[in-house]
Amino acid sequence: MSAVIPLNASPDRCVLVTGGAGFIGSAVCRHLVRGGRTRVINLDKLTYAGSLASLEDVAGARNYRFVQGDIANRALVSQLLAEERVDAVMHLAAESHVDRSIDGPAVFIETNITGTFHLLEAALDHWRGLEGEAKARFRFHHISTDEVFGDLPFDSSKFDEQSPYCPSSPYSASKAASDHLVRAWHHTFGLPVVLSNCSNNYGPHQFPEKLIPLTITRAAAGLSLPVYGTGENVRDWLHVEDHARALDAVMTRGAVGQTYVIGGRAEHSNIAVVAMICDLLDAKIPLANGKRRRSLIQFVTDRPGHDRRYAIDPSLIERELGWRAEVAFTDGLAATIDWYLADQARRVSAVPQVG
Repeated sequence: MSAVIPLNASPDRCVLVTGGAGFIGSAVCRHLVRGGRTRVINLDKLTYAGSLASLEDVAGARNYRFVQGDIANRALVSQLLAEERVDAVMHLAAESHVDRSIDGPAVFIETNITGTFHLLEAALDHWRGLEGEAKARFRFHHISTDEVFGDLPFDSSKFDEQSPYCPSSPYSASKAASDHLVRAWHHTFGLPVVLSNCSNNYGPHQFPEKLIPLTITRAAAGLSLPVYGTGENVRDWLHVEDHARALDAVMTRGAVGQTYVIGGRAEHSNIAVVAMICDLLDAKIPLANGKRRRSLIQFVTDRPGHDRRYAIDPSLIERELGWRAEVAFTDGLAATIDWYLADQARRVSAVPQVG
């Protein structure tokens, strides 16, 4: 566990992070707390994908507070906004797994749409009660996904801030709806908002249901590696720590009302990513039977509405805010594998099973 850097002065701002025990949210909390300038209030419901273990390094910091609660609890949110004198809300709380949204879309509607509505209402009331500089600096930062844009053909096209919305799954449709709510609260009520849509994140502390952590944990155990369809679907990969830096930049310096798309400029097909993980693990911990882990790959029936390709053109955030993705995908993937191997060595946990 790394030590928390003590504060030499009071933080410059207070930020309410919703979903701060999740994969991306915890990276944001760690980034902001370690920076020392920000008091972080982490509001998380602690559903299956949330874990306080991802926040152990900052849990004892004087500029960090965890509150277990639901974003739909408007009274709780209003209380936190007022008593902590919150300067900004970073809204990351969401149901985010496409497969789960296909099996049970209701919770996605409740959390991603209804929850965002209640959060917006609380933030609007809080902002309206502020005066002077406090009112001028308040921001509501809504964090979303590139999946709201649908998919791209296998060519050189990319998503940008002007891409039309064309969601394919209940998950992406619910996120698209929440994006529209945030824009409406800005245009109708004047709430100062910024929005961002990111590509696929990877890195430490991700719940092992997404492609990279699922493949790592199963491949390390010598289990079968399910890949949808032919594995040709392409994603643009962004390391979660690069994303946390980008979100800080958007919240701090982004133009009010503006959307920023955030990507790692690292497109790879699913099958290529799985193969890379297999090869890296073979070099680190060869299977006892001498087989190569690529032999564990099993192509399974594709999921309904599976988008072909995502790709992000992050030129706007690079140009206006000076942000660049710094972690090369090959380096980040190797470090992520090392983290999961070390994590497995620290605690005994069941390897996720895929039916």
